[in-house]
Amino acid sequence: MNFKELEALTEKQREEKRKELELELMKERTQVASGSIPKNPGMMRQNKRIIARIKTIENQR
Repeated sequence: MNFKELEALTEKQREEKRKELELELMKERTQVASGSIPKNPGMMRQNKRIIARIKTIENQR
């Protein structure tokens, strides 16, 4: 998701999306910690960036 798509969401939708992404990120981190390789390692980086974008939008308001 890009910045404009995230801005178009309501506050509640952004909060739900952030929680969903944080949960996915936590699952991926536990996979790495246990020694297995995640299905898509690039998703960790992408999820971190989307979470940061959501937090940026929340702080601007």
